[in-house]
Amino acid sequence: MSETRHAIDDLLTLMAVLRDPGQGCPWDLEQDWDSIVPHTLEEAYEVADAIERRAWDELPGELGDLLFQVVYYSQFAREEGRFDFHDVVQTLIAKMVRRHPHVFPDGTLASRRPPGVSAEQVETRQVHSRWESLKAAERAGRSDEALGASVLDDVPRTLPALSRAAKLSRRAARVGFDWPDSAGVIAKIREELDEVEQALAADDRAQAAEEVGDLLFAVTNLARTLKADPERCLRETNAKFERRFRHVEAALAERGTTPGDVDLDTMERHWREAKRRERSEYETSVEHPEPSSGGDRP
Repeated sequence: MSETRHAIDDLLTLMAVLRDPGQGCPWDLEQDWDSIVPHTLEEAYEVADAIERRAWDELPGELGDLLFQVVYYSQFAREEGRFDFHDVVQTLIAKMVRRHPHVFPDGTLASRRPPGVSAEQVETRQVHSRWESLKAAERAGRSDEALGASVLDDVPRTLPALSRAAKLSRRAARVGFDWPDSAGVIAKIREELDEVEQALAADDRAQAAEEVGDLLFAVTNLARTLKADPERCLRETNAKFERRFRHVEAALAERGTTPGDVDLDTMERHWREAKRRERSEYETSVEHPEPSSGGDRP
C-alpha cells in the first residue's frame, strides 16, 4: 500500500494544530514573528549548502524546512487577522504575472504569448528594462515619504553583509554609478588598502577597521564585475581553507603532534603540500573526467 501523498492544505492543517492552544506543541506555541527569523535565515543557508554540495537527496527536506517558515509566518498573521497563506500565494502570483507581461500579455495567469513567438524572440534587454521599471514603481509605493523613493529601497538590512553590499552596488550601477571596467575597481581596492595601511601606521585601529569595511565593499564590487556572487566566493574559500587546514592537522597527527606544538614554518610546509595535492587532483580530473551518469536517469 503506497504512502499517502500530502498536499499544501495538509501542511496548513499541521501548522494550525501545532499552534492550537489546547492541543498544540508548547515550543511552537511560544514562537512569534521575531523568534522565527533566525530559523528562517538558517534554513535558507541549509538549502544553499545542500545545492552547493549537490546533496540532492537532502534537498527536498531542506526545501520543506524553508517552506515551513513561510507557513509559520502565515499562521501568525492568520491568528492576528492580518492575512493567511492563501493571501501570500495570491500576492506572489499577481506580482509575477504583473512583472512578466512578455509571458502573460493580458495580465492574467491564463494568457499566453501569441503562437509562433518563442522565448528567444523576446528582446532580453527590453524585458529587463520593463522588469526594473515595474520593480521601481513597486518600490516607490512602499518608500518612506520623508526620504523619497530610492533605487536602494527594499534591499533587506538583514542580508549577510557581503550579499547586501553586492545588491546595493548592483542597484547603484544600474543608474550609472559604476566604474567603466574592472580596472577601475582594482584601482579602488588598492586605494582602500593604502588607507588601511596608513591608519595602521598611525596606530588608529578604529580608522583601520572602517577602512577594512571600505576595502571589503570594493572587493565585493570586483566580484560583481566578474558576475560572481561574493557570498559564494567566500563560502568556497572557507571550504578550501578548512580542507587545507584539516590536512595540516592530519599530517601533524601522523607524527604525534598538533598545530599548537609546532612552528609556523612546519605548518606552512604541510599547507603547501595540501595545495599541491589539490592542484594535482584538479589537473587529473580535467585530463580524465568521470563518465557521464546520464544513463542512470529514471
